[in-house]
Amino acid sequence: MYKLKTQPTDKSVVSFIEAIEHPGKREDAFKLLDVFTETTGMQPKMWGKSIIGYGAYHYKYQSGHEGDAILVGFSPRKARISLYFPTGFDKRDELLRIFGKHKTGRACVYVNKLADIDISVLKELIDQSIKYLTATYDEENIPKK
Repeated sequence: MYKLKTQPTDKSVVSFIEAIEHPGKREDAFKLLDVFTETTGMQPKMWGKSIIGYGAYHYKYQSGHEGDAILVGFSPRKARISLYFPTGFDKRDELLRIFGKHKTGRACVYVNKLADIDISVLKELIDQSIKYLTATYDEENIPKK
């Protein structure tokens, strides 16, 4: 059976952020920590070596593949900050149009710095992502605020 590489760990989120070399990236990471924690009402947890995740849900595809994933989260990587939101919810594209300077990947949104984006839109993306996953997956696998 396939085992996901990115699993929750007991590593300290604050220690991880404090170890970020670039001062601007470190400052943005602490701001994101506040925004995500306040918006979700959840405590952050390290997933793998570099993802700060909020909540979790269990998914199972028709193929039989299943696993656990974060509801939302971010990773302050060297090149860009990765923001993790699911694809597929109605307002995602609409919100991204007014989000600010970013690039999109499959389930990631990449930003260079927080000054490039609208924080109120970020909060709405977080809220809509959690609502979408709550409606899509078994609610017993999703922590309530």
